[in-house]
Amino acid sequence: MTDQTPASAPNKRTIDAVNASLKRRRAKERRFRRLGAAAVALGLLFVALLFTDIVAKGHTAFQQTYIKLPVVLERAQIDPEGSGSAEVIARANYLGIIRAALRAHFPEVTARRDKRALYQMVSVGAPQLLRDQVLADPALIGTTAEVWLLADDDIDMVVKGYIDRDLPESERRVKDRALGWIERLESEGRIAKRFNTIFFTNGTSREPELAGIAGALAGSFYTLALTLLLSFPIGVGAAIYLEEFAPKNRWTDLIEVNINNLAAVPSIVFGLLGLAVFIGIFGVPRSTPLVAALVLTLMTLPTIIISSRAALKSVPPSIREAALGVGASPLQTQFHHVLPLALPGMLTGAIIGMAQALGETAPLLMIGMIAFIVDVPAGFTDPATVLPVQIFLWADSPERGFVERTSAAIMVLLAFLILMNLAAVLLRRRFERRW
Repeated sequence: MTDQTPASAPNKRTIDAVNASLKRRRAKERRFRRLGAAAVALGLLFVALLFTDIVAKGHTAFQQTYIKLPVVLERAQIDPEGSGSAEVIARANYLGIIRAALRAHFPEVTARRDKRALYQMVSVGAPQLLRDQVLADPALIGTTAEVWLLADDDIDMVVKGYIDRDLPESERRVKDRALGWIERLESEGRIAKRFNTIFFTNGTSREPELAGIAGALAGSFYTLALTLLLSFPIGVGAAIYLEEFAPKNRWTDLIEVNINNLAAVPSIVFGLLGLAVFIGIFGVPRSTPLVAALVLTLMTLPTIIISSRAALKSVPPSIREAALGVGASPLQTQFHHVLPLALPGMLTGAIIGMAQALGETAPLLMIGMIAFIVDVPAGFTDPATVLPVQIFLWADSPERGFVERTSAAIMVLLAFLILMNLAAVLLRRRFERRW
């Protein structure tokens, strides 16, 4: 026993030191895991706060306030000759008809200034909407119809609660007499919020209640469609050549380094390039989906090339060797055997690149997509804007009604981005093969 005691003491100290070291390492691992979980939770919290703020500000934009009034559509005012001609009906004085309906419903309003305030209860676009209703149903001519008229944006803000009715009159845009008219209409059930179809069918406007995203959606569609048609074939072709056919030398190394560097270049640089080359040299029309697609093609090519090369590398060499062994040419090997197996990964990269292009604003500002375009574009060469630029323009508008429309447009943009990224994930899971 006395001989073993001196030998066992160092062993015991060694074991104690190892156990203490293990405890410290495990404590560090636990702290690291807690820090990682806290970082993830904090990131999710910020994302949740962002989405909550956007939805809280924007969900009301999907409803619009309307005022229901009995409107007298006299034939003598609209179609005095009874011709039924659409041109004659369209030229009628619908503004006067709406004002007459307002005066008839509020006969106590007689002062000139009060009448002007009363007329401002309805939107400046209400006459055009009433005209469209009459053109769609000419049987309304000669009758007194209960018509829902589009309310002005200030009235809309009051009904939605964005303008506090309890504030002093000097601190709000809507005066006391207008509040009295609103309360009277509410008590009579003649004012209500309805689904805002205008938001999805109209182009932009300087009046918040008439502003919509139809033009921006059409511009985004044409831009992304043309970007995909240009960038995907070029990107896939470049990836196949660099990965399968290009000789390995300093020139190909230089090209690969530049492609990787281009993926990290700020997007506004591509806008400057498009402004100088496509518009300045080649004369491509400004503020069109065509020039926007050319710029976004340059921006998304590095992403598509890199993802396509990664997809080609994931195909086992045995596939190529087997194809060459049975007599296939190198080109047949790539297009008949390798490319079909790598295509899911390529499509995933293309969808992610398109999602990136959909959310870009800076390069498009440089090529004139910031122009105020009211009409919905009908082709690739028509003046247009895109959804991110439309959001940028609305965010800079002072009217309170544009705040909710900005958030609503962001919600639509986020929905498209989420769907595109979800499609990329589902596509990879559905068609990807594991070797």
